[in-house]
Amino acid sequence: MRKAGTLMQIALGLAMATTLLGTTNCKTVQARTSSILTSNDVGVGNLLNPTEVTDISDEDVEKAHDFAMLINDEVMDEEEFEEDEMEATDSSKLVMANVSQVMNIRISPDDDSEKVGVLYKDCGGKIIEQQDGWTKLQSGDVIGWAKDDYLLFGEEAEALAQEVGVQLVTSKCDALRIRAEASEDAEVLGVITDDSFVDMVEDAGDGWIAVDYNDQTGYVQADYVATDFRIDEGETMEAIEEREAEEAKKKAEEEAKKAAAKLTQNTGAVSASTDEARLLAALIYCEAGNQSYEGKLAVGAVVMNRVKSGAYAGTIPGVIYASGQFTPALNGSVDRVYAGNIPDSCIQAANAALAGETTCGTATHFRRAGGHDGQVIGAHVFW
Repeated sequence: MRKAGTLMQIALGLAMATTLLGTTNCKTVQARTSSILTSNDVGVGNLLNPTEVTDISDEDVEKAHDFAMLINDEVMDEEEFEEDEMEATDSSKLVMANVSQVMNIRISPDDDSEKVGVLYKDCGGKIIEQQDGWTKLQSGDVIGWAKDDYLLFGEEAEALAQEVGVQLVTSKCDALRIRAEASEDAEVLGVITDDSFVDMVEDAGDGWIAVDYNDQTGYVQADYVATDFRIDEGETMEAIEEREAEEAKKKAEEEAKKAAAKLTQNTGAVSASTDEARLLAALIYCEAGNQSYEGKLAVGAVVMNRVKSGAYAGTIPGVIYASGQFTPALNGSVDRVYAGNIPDSCIQAANAALAGETTCGTATHFRRAGGHDGQVIGAHVFW
């Protein structure tokens, strides 16, 4: 109603002001009988009153001007009132979580209804409706019902939002320079790209905004950024499941990397004679001559792990020729290879094992894959 009244006043004021100020080149408005009028001949006032001749005094002109200014002021007041009213409405819809950790958001106002999401500590949202001690709210992608017992409203919600919210500064250009001082000649600390944002520190004045850039105070020009006040938002159950699945995947990958690193972690070098190194190479050829270098090194590492363990003979020959351990050593194959030509790859693997390298960690056993749990390398499983 107030807006309609204001619009009526504007119309009347414009009509009055236009009538009084109708001419463009003189203060006397002469009605014309001719049907052809030019813009220099007549103002809008004559079109409103084409049959009257009016002499307008300077005092009338001043009154019309004052009246027009009054109407303009009322329009400005009305716009400010509407802005304040909108801000008050937005504030009245604000709701904040009042929990120490997390609260549930449900599909309906019932403790037994399906959970659609959660609000964490310091999260906020917008009130949609309220009934019987429950509030339907929206927080980010979460829309659902929460118990009023765990929410803050009104001034309490506003106070918490101001305390935990953050003012963000978002770049509106492809490359926005962040400077060390509020000057175009100051050192450039860095650059943020379109739609990237940083935390706002304060309005530095003179068209500059202070921001937090990598724990340093930098300055950006206000003309090239947008500012936005944000508070943390809730999370839907779907988003939680996706996040947890991604976290589990990353954890598994990290554990796999750690396990792989452990499997190749150097176990310490052991001094050996040339004959002992050749004997180890011969066994490697007999057990893994047709395997990859990784598989050859693993066999050599098993022998060296036994030498270091204290549970087996403390020498390379003692481990290799131990009763019931390595079949090629017991049936004479190792000796025949030792006396002949040994491939370079087997000699290389033997020297690496002596240097403490391993591809099977601290494993002390291996056999054909499929008959035991453990790390499979080629045709063998190690444990």
